[in-house]
Amino acid sequence: MERPPNLAAAIDAAAEALIGVLDAAASRHTVGVSPTQLRVLSLIMTNPDANVNRLAELLDVVPSSASRLCDRLEAMGLVRRVADPRDRREVRLIPTAAAETLLRELKDRRHQAVQAVLDRMPNRVQHELLLALMAFSQAAAMTAVQPGAESTARTA
Repeated sequence: MERPPNLAAAIDAAAEALIGVLDAAASRHTVGVSPTQLRVLSLIMTNPDANVNRLAELLDVVPSSASRLCDRLEAMGLVRRVADPRDRREVRLIPTAAAETLLRELKDRRHQAVQAVLDRMPNRVQHELLLALMAFSQAAAMTAVQPGAESTARTA
């Protein structure tokens, strides 16, 4: 089967549109929290044993930059630094209840914004999109685990 010559461009345009929808949903309600700070909070939530050095690795920044980001989040009441009970020399980054609420509300707003776009699409097209996205995710996952596949990690 021959692929349309502009499929990659169409996917790129759709990704940009999706990013616009997600960013608009976030920017309306997260005054005072930058996109980078939201990313840091998400990383801390998904990496519960993270310390500043691990966070710096995930962000691909130097530890001092990661530490300053955490200083700001701590001052905002979104992150706490807590001694690791297994090794008191290690300090773990713990999201506060306020951070968990912020991220949960952001996720809900993003889902609502995407759903509003989907609601403007016919049901048949929504189903086809779902199948295409699932196939795309599977293909992308296969690429990620292949030996020699280059990493394209994003930075903060």
